[in-house]
Amino acid sequence: MSTVDTAERAAGAEPAPPVLSKSRRNLVFVTILLGMLMAALDQTIVSTALPTIVADLGGAGHMAWVVTSYLLAEAIASAVVGKFGDMFGRKSIFQISAVVFVGGSALAGFSDDMVFLIVARAVQGLGAGGLMVTAMALIADVIPLRERGKYQGAMGAVFGVTTVLGPTLGGLFTDHLSWRWCFYVNVPIAVVMIAMAAATVPRVRSAVRPIIDYWGLIFVAIGTSLLILALEWGGDDYAWDSPTILGMFAGAAAALVVFVLVENRAAEPILPMWLFRNPVFTVSSILSFIVGFAMLGAMTYLPTYLQYVDGVSATVSGYRTLPMVAGMLTTSILSGSVVSRTGRYKLFPIAGTGVMAVGLYLMSTMDRATSVWLESLYMLVFGLGLGLAMQVLTIAVQNTVPYAQMGAATSGVTFFRTVGSTFGTAIFGTLFVNHSTPLLAAAYAEAGVDPAAVASPAALHELPEDVIAPIVAAYSDSINFVFFWTVPIAILGFLVAWFLQERPLHDAARGRAGDMGEGFAAPDPSPSEERLARMVADLMQRERRTVYTEVYESAAGASALDRAGSWALRQVYMRQVAGVDATLPRIAAAHRLPPQVLQPVFVQAVRDGYLTVDGGRLALTPRGRAEFELFVAAWKRWLDRHLDDWDLADPQDRAVFNRSVTHLARDIASQESFDEADRRDAKADENGGSGAS
Repeated sequence: MSTVDTAERAAGAEPAPPVLSKSRRNLVFVTILLGMLMAALDQTIVSTALPTIVADLGGAGHMAWVVTSYLLAEAIASAVVGKFGDMFGRKSIFQISAVVFVGGSALAGFSDDMVFLIVARAVQGLGAGGLMVTAMALIADVIPLRERGKYQGAMGAVFGVTTVLGPTLGGLFTDHLSWRWCFYVNVPIAVVMIAMAAATVPRVRSAVRPIIDYWGLIFVAIGTSLLILALEWGGDDYAWDSPTILGMFAGAAAALVVFVLVENRAAEPILPMWLFRNPVFTVSSILSFIVGFAMLGAMTYLPTYLQYVDGVSATVSGYRTLPMVAGMLTTSILSGSVVSRTGRYKLFPIAGTGVMAVGLYLMSTMDRATSVWLESLYMLVFGLGLGLAMQVLTIAVQNTVPYAQMGAATSGVTFFRTVGSTFGTAIFGTLFVNHSTPLLAAAYAEAGVDPAAVASPAALHELPEDVIAPIVAAYSDSINFVFFWTVPIAILGFLVAWFLQERPLHDAARGRAGDMGEGFAAPDPSPSEERLARMVADLMQRERRTVYTEVYESAAGASALDRAGSWALRQVYMRQVAGVDATLPRIAAAHRLPPQVLQPVFVQAVRDGYLTVDGGRLALTPRGRAEFELFVAAWKRWLDRHLDDWDLADPQDRAVFNRSVTHLARDIASQESFDEADRRDAKADENGGSGAS
């Protein structure tokens, strides 16, 4: 088959990304970033507000569900929303997700009892899952691959920033406005975001209609929810041996068994069961569950400890948890950087889970006499362990599963971290309530205080120290009990981490080692092709000093065109593929240049027979298409060199991989932007040639 036929067939295979100016791309990115910011922020913003929320609404036994319902709904939505975007268009799904999120935020702010708040948080979570998954797909739709790495880096940084901002903002709102503003603040931001999305985000829909595993989604949601409810209510609302709790455990087990059977038969399962044959996936999933368990559980109950035991305000409790967050972010960035340079990753989960266990034990020894500096040190140790353990797990999985399973495996290991977070908050809550209920009852009786009068930390610490001492001691003992009994979970993670196999790291996987989005984000079931594109984008960002010169020189040996001429062909090609008229004014406007600057380059390409012009519309000739294919081939050679360490023993897997690499090469070749070298070449030719018709 000729290169012309190959180009035509590839061009018609699927809709091309829209051609947007740089200013519009940046507007789209800001819109997407706002959505990601809100969704990520609401994972942690309520942690410092929870004691005040419980004081206002009651239902201390259900406190953990304010966090759990959000995370669980977010994980469930993430499993299907990406495919809905392929079916109905990502712009529409992004806007619908934003409306659902802002509706849940408003309902949460209006809540007058704990059950209503939990339901509203679940609605919020559904919208958040949609925003996160669709945002990543929109980045792929509108940002050229060669520029995507820096945008992806900014998206990943959002999760690190919100981990810091969430508890702090929650405390500020609680102390100076109301805890309800933790939710109301989303409304004006979302309104602006929806308006910006309507005006700036292009409509893109996949040509392939995806298959959605509805039954798998239903049964995993039922099984997980029943199990968490049983753990939440057991020993508090109902006795552990009551028919209700036993029935919930039985129902959860039955639903999860049916889920496994469904996944073994589904055409496109949410969690393919064959992934568990891969020991790296299995070990990483267990570790991811344990890390999520410890992280969200501690982040939920540390502010409660600081407010009830140390007597600080919600705002100060947010500040006081910063050592933990700082430790987590520091070692996340450090471990990603070291893995990127060395390709070695096994040490980090081993060290991380060990340090986590030490940090949890140290926090379990805190009491009223512990100094602020010592408490900060204990939190820092715990945070350092979290950051070491969580960052590299998705990289390990992506590095070892077959290419065709990469998308499902990455989403699966992140799903286990999210489920671990929901279980962590639920089990922390159960341990806290079951241990604190008798202790607090005795403490209130000893102090002679009405429990309703001191429900909030502020009200409690307005009383004399000698009166509240037994109550404070009861809170301290209860939360320390929770931290102490999480130590064995961390030790289990330490033992499991030794079974993680270490294999040489792919170049593409190295590029994503420092992306915090992989460690902090919600599950993202993107196809393997999209995962590879993200890896390549990060790799190109890392190699940006040499990659373009290397590829151009590789193509220049076979091409008769100079750099400016090849750029002109790429500009026409990508507009043809996108179904946009390729005219000189439109191309010049996209690069913020006068048409006169570019005119000589296009005139020369027409004279040499690479382009035709009809009514001002430019098009590639067969000779021009063949010339363009030389640059596609050059990019494919570059990709082959940097991806040749991928073990693709299965011929079918290799065929899919090769098709993806060819598609990426064509995408990069057609989407190259007008860089400084091109600008100099075009200006050098400005005085040559005559005007184009």
